[in-house]
Amino acid sequence: MHRSLILLGSGYTAKFLLPLAQHHYSQVFATSRDPDRHLTHLNPNQRIQFDLAQPETWEAIPTTTDIVWCFPAIPIELVRQFADAASLHTRRLVVLGSTSAYDVDDSAEYPPPWVDETAQIDLKKPRVQGEELLRTSYGTIILRVAGIYGHGRNPVEWIRTGRVNRSPKYVNLIHVEDLASSCLAALTHAESGEVYNISDGYPRTWMEICQRVEQRWAIRSSNSQEVQATGKRVLNKRMCELLKLGGTGLRYGDLFEALELMQRNSLNEATPSP
Repeated sequence: MHRSLILLGSGYTAKFLLPLAQHHYSQVFATSRDPDRHLTHLNPNQRIQFDLAQPETWEAIPTTTDIVWCFPAIPIELVRQFADAASLHTRRLVVLGSTSAYDVDDSAEYPPPWVDETAQIDLKKPRVQGEELLRTSYGTIILRVAGIYGHGRNPVEWIRTGRVNRSPKYVNLIHVEDLASSCLAALTHAESGEVYNISDGYPRTWMEICQRVEQRWAIRSSNSQEVQATGKRVLNKRMCELLKLGGTGLRYGDLFEALELMQRNSLNEATPSP
């Protein structure tokens, strides 16, 4: 592992990963297309302008750092060109993919079968093509990430605003802090070219989640009017083994306990100090 880390892309996950990574790396950098506007929470010497679509920005990426790639690996030709230009095959590189890579959403079984890292993936998806190129040709570690929630991304609010409704579809989720811990564990302990599902391991239906939220906080939801796929149930055994190698484990294994904590914190933030 190198002494420095670069977060390619500075979205939601990177905001939680960066402070954690600073305990493990002597230097942590983050990139943005417009770093002086989007990375004001960082020291100027940590900000790097980078845009995959603008090859002239690639030279700003230091040559001897670990990397966490936080945005979709598309288009594939630019991914290939950047990978060669940045000598990605010589680095520890973790790419954040998605469990949507698995081509199993239309299962006739219900509940749907469990999905592990050996399940068939949909290579028609450009993002999956880019991830597989990086994995097979450059030794990249792929994290197939479930739906991310956490501070500022509260499923209770998704239900309150009607973004999600009651349905029998299964959903897999991961708290952003557990995702950040998984990224660091992968950088330190994962084998090159390996794939890990990143999920809390307890898939639930939106019906179950909506019912619990209504019982607990009196937030009503309606039944989905859309024809629903069954969803998938994602196994996280390999991820748990990886976290164990790093001396840790899931902090938020129970969604409903996490929602209780998030709601209490939101209430405290909304209450002015005496």
